[in-house]
Amino acid sequence: MFDSLLNALRAPDIRRRVLYVLALLIVFRLLAAVPVPGIDKAQLKDFVEGNALVGLLDLFSGGGLSNFSVVAVGMNPYINASIIMQLMTGVVPSLQALSREGEYGRNKINQYTRYLTVPMAMLQSYGFLALLNSQQVLTGTFDLASFTTLTQIATLTAGAIALMWIGELITERGIGNGISFIIFAGIVSRAPSAIGAFMLTPNITVLIAFGVVAIAAVAVIIYIQEGQRRIPIQYASRVRGRRMYSGGQTFLPLRVNQAGVIPIIFAISILLFPQQLASYFTTSEITIVADIARGIVTFFSPSSLIYIGLYFLLTVGFTYFYTAFTFKPDETAEQLRKNGGFIPGIRPGRPTQDYLARVVSRITFAGAIFLATVAVAPSVDALGVPDLGALSLGGTSLLIVVSVVVETMKQIEAQLMMRNYEGFIR
Repeated sequence: MFDSLLNALRAPDIRRRVLYVLALLIVFRLLAAVPVPGIDKAQLKDFVEGNALVGLLDLFSGGGLSNFSVVAVGMNPYINASIIMQLMTGVVPSLQALSREGEYGRNKINQYTRYLTVPMAMLQSYGFLALLNSQQVLTGTFDLASFTTLTQIATLTAGAIALMWIGELITERGIGNGISFIIFAGIVSRAPSAIGAFMLTPNITVLIAFGVVAIAAVAVIIYIQEGQRRIPIQYASRVRGRRMYSGGQTFLPLRVNQAGVIPIIFAISILLFPQQLASYFTTSEITIVADIARGIVTFFSPSSLIYIGLYFLLTVGFTYFYTAFTFKPDETAEQLRKNGGFIPGIRPGRPTQDYLARVVSRITFAGAIFLATVAVAPSVDALGVPDLGALSLGGTSLLIVVSVVVETMKQIEAQLMMRNYEGFIR
């Protein structure tokens, strides 16, 4: 790993990509330190620390919500817009046809996703302001007719669009996935404060327990993330012109977890929406509306068993959904048939498609259970299991960090391999 990183830094083109990503992440951290005016910081700090939902949102915004910076809404509007567009792609025939048009279709769908992100960011910005106003965090008047409120909404929306732009720049010109990198940077940025809080009252027993659990968790995550089912592929001999090309044997790698951390992010976004919407009405003057809103907030509390169960089921469901969206057995079977490939013992065409669908369904079940278990692991506190204090492990956070590091190193190694091939050809 370290050898690959050193070799990558020696290569000028890869070094530029790495430095480009680091520069954009620095810009993101600088934006996270620019606060939006009109906020009572002391009241905001107490509210974030005492609300598990807001604390979770603050985690994914990289601490931007705890000081209500210009990027306080984080990547949530873009993620929600992506979820909506993916769901619509599977339902709307015109979008289905567009998704089959290769790179042009993907670019158009990405463009629609960007357009949808703008109203989603405006709506979420208004929601955050309404939530903070209900908790007496805002120092000014919260009213859409107020210039201050409009300025705050415009600032938060612009911050969300800027984050979306930074994420896409990382994906296009850097290394790795931009959304994952921004969330990764937000999670890692909290490490120094957690370590500092732990060092104030050091406990050797807690430190040893944390180290053992962390090493074991990282090992299991890497083992599952890198696990794959290799399906043998045989290619028949082919005649082109006057030459005959002999067939060969290779394999089709099917990863146990093809969806990565996207299902967890989707599940969190879906679960946060009802509680966030209901929290706007907890201080309503209409008694029945306020009671229903408080009931919904309690129902979707991250410490409740119902929330844990829904979180588990949604993660499993989104794992199957995203895998079906990214891996299409019919297209894979058709490509194998066109290239003269077949699975030994399986006839080309529809039998191959059914076989691939059956295999993917089985291995996705293992990956879905793994993701769901990791997602709900931090919620064991609700069952009376104590955590590890300031250095408590978050399963979702750890999974995102490990996955981003592993995927980034794999892309760096792939870039190095391409350079070696180019040198060999020359």
